[in-house]
Amino acid sequence: MTIKIALTKGRVEEQVVPLLEQCGVDVSGIKHKGRRLIFDEDDTFEIILVKGPDVLTYLNNGSVHIGIVGSDILAEQQNSQYDMLDLEVGKCRFVLASTRDYNPHQVRRKIIATKYPTITKRYFQSIGEDVEIIKIEGSVELAPLIGLADAIVDITETGTTLRENDLQVYADLQPVSTKLVVNRLAIKQYKPQIKQLIEALTQAKLTLGE
Repeated sequence: MTIKIALTKGRVEEQVVPLLEQCGVDVSGIKHKGRRLIFDEDDTFEIILVKGPDVLTYLNNGSVHIGIVGSDILAEQQNSQYDMLDLEVGKCRFVLASTRDYNPHQVRRKIIATKYPTITKRYFQSIGEDVEIIKIEGSVELAPLIGLADAIVDITETGTTLRENDLQVYADLQPVSTKLVVNRLAIKQYKPQIKQLIEALTQAKLTLGE
């Protein structure tokens, strides 16, 4: 019996691997991964490295039992699986940002550029404002600088990229962190093992945070 974990590769991977190692999960393969994407060194858990937006796809289709992914993606894709644990790593925040001359109280319909149209729409609906949303996959910071949009909604950790592009924050929308999500069927099939992992990760957070 193997429990499959879809782990977001990149920054999330780097921050979560020490937690898994603290739990006793064999992550030796990931530490020397080269171009490998599947790691089965551990007796219980098989870890699969995937892009963040694909984690829920694998989870929803039952290809994996557990997903480890940012809450930004869960919110944008409107997650329907079980959000079991905040790993409290990869912390950042959604912000509304623009140039210095941006007026958030301007009455005309604003144009907002973002990689996260669902989250953006939800935010502006919450403040009773109708906006036009343009989805961008690349460097969102460019949009207000070249006149494509009035402002952007994006994730920032330190605000450095915004400052370097002479943009400033006008509103904080919501925090972002890394979550452990479990497939609804898997929690029934592997409840003892998953519960044990969650308890171990909870303790690992405390231990590594000391």
